[in-house]
Amino acid sequence: MASPTYQPRVNTSGNGWRNPPLGGGESGGGRLSHQPRPDEDQSGPTGPKPRPGYGLRGPRRSPHVLTAESLASLTLPVGDDGVIIGIDPQNQPAVLSLLRPAPMEIALVGSMWMAQVLALRTVATGARVAVETARPPAWGQMAQAAGGGQQCVSVHDVRQIAPQGPSVSSPVLVVRDMGARPPRNQLAPSPWQSVLTVLPFLGPRSPQMLGRADLVGMQRLSPEEAEVVTRIMRLPEQVGAVLPTLSDNAMLWCSRDGHQFVMTQPTEAETNLLGGPRRMD
Repeated sequence: MASPTYQPRVNTSGNGWRNPPLGGGESGGGRLSHQPRPDEDQSGPTGPKPRPGYGLRGPRRSPHVLTAESLASLTLPVGDDGVIIGIDPQNQPAVLSLLRPAPMEIALVGSMWMAQVLALRTVATGARVAVETARPPAWGQMAQAAGGGQQCVSVHDVRQIAPQGPSVSSPVLVVRDMGARPPRNQLAPSPWQSVLTVLPFLGPRSPQMLGRADLVGMQRLSPEEAEVVTRIMRLPEQVGAVLPTLSDNAMLWCSRDGHQFVMTQPTEAETNLLGGPRRMD
């Protein structure tokens, strides 16, 4: 339900406490703002009249009042909070809670395109994104376009990223895009600071990274990679068999609690900025 809006009263008296007098402009020639108008006195209900008070007059009718029995019919739809990454097989919105009060490590086996879509949508939730990458020019255009002129995305060379100072009012997503063998992370996950590592394919150290990650996202994999991931993530064999057949905008997201296929549908603005979905950059 939309909140009601009221036209603000313009105060020209200069002291901030009183509205200017009505009528001739002199302080003693007009009706005080808190007193009822003559037509209100005549048209009001019979019986004792309310004493004049300060501020806005309240509602004079009672249809807005609910009985105690009617309160149970009021509902407020509340769903998961986070980043909408696409739709699930039931065509329902799929939401990832990427920023939490507890440290969170994320591994993304996929393209820079998918990582940039996640970064843009994270910025849209009011968070900041810090990118540590070996290809700064590839992230520069996206960083300039994100945030509508606000510096919401910062791009740093490898090992040149500084502490970001995350907080509950200013959470941070650190994106590490340094190939299949990323160096040691300088910014570890912390409360309200999640770290997302982008892996274009599975490298020698990838199994260890996937094993300790709190959340793993995967685009299309080769059959050999799918076998490794199925074993590490303890996926059902029929789920692992689907990984080599995924389209460019489809992903499998896994956590310790389960897994979910998601199709990411880019918006027109994302397509104009990043191009269409792709598995490799």
